Amino acid sequence: MSRKLIRCVIPAFALLFLYLPILMLALYSFTDATQIGAIRAFTFKNYVTLFTTEELRRMIAGTILLALVSGILATLLGTLGAVGAFYSKKRTTNLFKIVNQIPVINADVVTGFSLCILMVVLFGIDKETYIPLLVGHVTLTAPFVYLSVVPKLKQMDSSLYEAALDLGATPWKALLRVVLPEILPGMISGFALAITLSLDDYFIATYTKPATFDTISTYVVNATKGSQTNIKTALWALSTLIFVLVIVIVAVVNIRSGRKAKREGIK
Repeated sequence: MSRKLIRCVIPAFALLFLYLPILMLALYSFTDATQIGAIRAFTFKNYVTLFTTEELRRMIAGTILLALVSGILATLLGTLGAVGAFYSKKRTTNLFKIVNQIPVINADVVTGFSLCILMVVLFGIDKETYIPLLVGHVTLTAPFVYLSVVPKLKQMDSSLYEAALDLGATPWKALLRVVLPEILPGMISGFALAITLSLDDYFIATYTKPATFDTISTYVVNATKGSQTNIKTALWALSTLIFVLVIVIVAVVNIRSGRKAKREGIK
């Protein structure tokens, strides 16, 4: 009995430790409190402020657009890199692995500062063009797409591609018709991870973004230093919505995966 209790208590405590701060933040987002610790009444004013303030709407839209564009580019580059490395010689594959690990392990602040020097100082690209910011986010996220696609390539029957070539398909058609459908789940996972990393990034955006542009991360940091209380509390509502959206996405993915596994088990 004690072992069963321990098995239940430890996971419950871990979940409570992880999610209690987020749940508290969600609770305060529905109140008129201006700081944590003083609740007087429940209200939706923070959500009204979030969706009616032009500055906040523009910041959210810009962040989402950046995440989508960089996620698409990172998925293309990461997938092509994974496929190229998988079908290359062993020495080339190992080189790809090493090069891909550097942006993953390297600190974001180093990556951001290096990209700023490379783009602005050496290449003379103006930060107001958004190019350094986009390149920075693609550099950040593409290696994670690579890591998501490689396991799917290893699970795939390697003879399928060669069989398609033997049947008369061109290498490009064999890639589109045979390889990509097999690794599509890895591409989708990599794309979702790329969007998440882009939304969460602070250091690279800080060094490469135009002065008039803010992502959610940079805006939150700057807003906490300011004196606009209504903006700060509206960000509680934004954090709650992001958390709920993540829960919905994870739930949908798990439900679909469970149904697919169940269908394959029946077959």
